[in-house]
Amino acid sequence: MQLRFGIRTKLLLSILAILLLSYSTLLYSTMKTLSDASRTEIEKSLEANLKYARAVFQDRTEIVRYSLLQPLNSGNVQKHIAARERAWCADRIKRWQGVLPFLELMVLVDPQKNVIAGRLDTRNPVKELAAIADQAMARKKVVVSTEIVPASLVEGSRAFRPLQGELLMVTMAVPVIDRQGNILGCMLTGDVLNDDGSMAEAMRKVFGRDVEIAVTQRAQKISTSFAGDLSTAPPLTGAILEILERGEQFHGEVELAGQRYETVIDPLLNSRGELVGSISVSVSTGRYNKMRNTNLANILVSASLGIIASVLLALVASRHLTGPMRQLARGVARIQEGDLSQRVEERYHDEVGLLAGSFNKMAGALQERDRIITLKTQDLQELNEQLEKKVTERTRALTMEMGRLEAVLTSMAEGVVVTDADNRVILFNPAAQQMFELVPYRVVGQTMEHVCDIGGFTPLAGRIEEVRETGASGLKEEIVVKGKRLTVHLSSLLDEAGAFAGAVLSIRDVTVEQEVDRMKTDFISTVSHELKTPLTSMKGSLQLLLNRGKWLTDTERQLLTVCFNNTERLIRLIGEILDISGIESGGMAFNFNPVRIGEATAYAVEEIRSYAMGHGITIVNTVGDHLPMVLGDRDRLIQVITNLLSNAVKFSPEGKVVMVSAEHEGNYVTLSVSDRGKVIKWVDREKLFKKFQQIETANRQKVSGTGLGLAICKEIVERHHGRIFYTAAKEFGNTFSFTVPIIEEEHAKGNDTHC
Repeated sequence: MQLRFGIRTKLLLSILAILLLSYSTLLYSTMKTLSDASRTEIEKSLEANLKYARAVFQDRTEIVRYSLLQPLNSGNVQKHIAARERAWCADRIKRWQGVLPFLELMVLVDPQKNVIAGRLDTRNPVKELAAIADQAMARKKVVVSTEIVPASLVEGSRAFRPLQGELLMVTMAVPVIDRQGNILGCMLTGDVLNDDGSMAEAMRKVFGRDVEIAVTQRAQKISTSFAGDLSTAPPLTGAILEILERGEQFHGEVELAGQRYETVIDPLLNSRGELVGSISVSVSTGRYNKMRNTNLANILVSASLGIIASVLLALVASRHLTGPMRQLARGVARIQEGDLSQRVEERYHDEVGLLAGSFNKMAGALQERDRIITLKTQDLQELNEQLEKKVTERTRALTMEMGRLEAVLTSMAEGVVVTDADNRVILFNPAAQQMFELVPYRVVGQTMEHVCDIGGFTPLAGRIEEVRETGASGLKEEIVVKGKRLTVHLSSLLDEAGAFAGAVLSIRDVTVEQEVDRMKTDFISTVSHELKTPLTSMKGSLQLLLNRGKWLTDTERQLLTVCFNNTERLIRLIGEILDISGIESGGMAFNFNPVRIGEATAYAVEEIRSYAMGHGITIVNTVGDHLPMVLGDRDRLIQVITNLLSNAVKFSPEGKVVMVSAEHEGNYVTLSVSDRGKVIKWVDREKLFKKFQQIETANRQKVSGTGLGLAICKEIVERHHGRIFYTAAKEFGNTFSFTVPIIEEEHAKGNDTHC
């Protein structure tokens, strides 16, 4: 039995359904907005608190840097250090420790890393800090890193809680350099982070119980802004450590003291790029959840009250509406029976009254129906006559348009060939006749395979068949026929149903253009050779003036420095032009031998590491020695890796990590360099491997270059029978990769003895 509802019931059900849908949508959108707002606030709080925690370490480091640089650059201090006056140096270190009481380690060593003065036994060298001391003295600049050291290194300074006999220490190495640039020694300082009460107390006062700031040594907490026993704190999981070891931040949710906290963990790397610890910031989500629940309760209460009030109003409105509708239904029934004189009362001044007036007008309009149909038939005949006239005019216009198109095709310098669905030629312009050396009557109506055979264009037959099978467009083919170098563009024609209807071939003779391009390349190479010698002489002269010209004023020295820098830039530009010209012309020799890709990568990373540290970038090399040997020119492969690393450092934000990785794929080894810079736009990706092309960036004034680096990399990789390509990340990051073919194991072993 089918249920039948009246207007009143339908109206009530409709209003109730609309209210339920509206309030459900409102509830969902409000909860989503609140959740998104809470998430945004939590992320902002995490970012701000992490910056503050980082600032605590950086402020101490800057205090130590500026407190020690000035006295160590003093001539009097350097004189006593050069003389190895241990008693005087020990007294001076004692004074400096009074100024910097938070330092647990302050040791002065000579260039051989023997202790001159400090809190250590002067008979033993500082073995644990030898690496950072070597870096500082080699670079002649201050080096700061976070290191894990034995607890015995600072024994007796104050009580610490070491982990397995080790401590996490912010270490600074300050080289002592005299006015002649000679290394007199190195000052080593250390600030232990284990159980740092002053830092924990300061952060506890700032953030309270809603935020925890913690420092870990490897996976275990060693300092926190929460009061409690650190030995019971759970260590970081393996999944978190795996993310931190890649130099990336971890974002997630953890439970602290029975509450849920959103957490961000930032890795701490030592001077060798290894993970030694982390800084974590945790924000409580309880306050945000409470606010969300309160808003949800308020919405549910207001929704219930609104539904009740709306149902009551709908009952009153439906009673007022259904009476006139019943009267109108009776009038429609009488019209159906043939009583066209039937009328209804128009006593309402609302939509129902308008409907009654429309009903009365409809009854009178039925009498005019036959007359209107006759008039419309006459109008339709007139429209048909006008349509025939327009079709005739349009046909004449199309004929004229076809004549213009034929004139354009006839006058074109490029050859144009058009085929139908059966691959038979239907159009063959004069330029194509000259290139194929065929007359139209021997071509039109013939299959394209037959035309290619008699015209000497056999290589095109396979590409045309590919277009027929796949329906592809935009294919390009370069062929040499009868001494001419031709560029052929192939596109498919589709009918209204999207099926293959033919193909279009555009043929262009580029013989003269390529000859002009070759002459231009030879001219640039010749000019570059002629310019390189005088520029080298100018560089040497400017360098001599800058090194020995003590009489120069600041302005003159600045101008000479600008000249020297621009001369170096021109020499680099000329060198790159000569490299790419030599590769293109085949004049550059490649010495192919078995190469270990891991060794080549390590050499390139060490070569670029100081440049990366100057930009605040950390390079992480994950290329191992397990990869098979490749066949290539070792120096040229190092040049490719160095160019890719240099580009990654240039376009990476300060403080980010550049990853170098490699993997064995089939007969090739694929090496990739990944950065965390802004993703390259689609419109710029076609220019990546072209000569003299540079990508527009927001800080273009800070990035200099010739636009030849990637072009040189492409030529070198292709000479190794590999390929180079670009891959973009979803949000941030770019990856440049290239492949190099491997060699057979027996061949590699046989040649390895000669390497």
